[in-house]
Amino acid sequence: MRIIVAAAVGLALLSGCASTYYAIHDPSTGRTYYTREIDRTRTGAVSFHDEASGHRVTLQSSEIREVDRRAYRRATR
Repeated sequence: MRIIVAAAVGLALLSGCASTYYAIHDPSTGRTYYTREIDRTRTGAVSFHDEASGHRVTLQSSEIREVDRRAYRRATR
């Protein structure tokens, strides 16, 4: 029983460590932002913390895609 509980806790910790990285493109300015969390508003806009600049950004129109960790780190250094 202890082994099952330990395995379940281990899986929960591993799944919590997996992060999703996003590149958010603003078609009106051509700028691309990088973040790990996206908040969607009721109006359809997206709001997020841009890792490169440190600013909070809200976009009415955007193109969102997932990127791998390597691309995310390269863009936010």
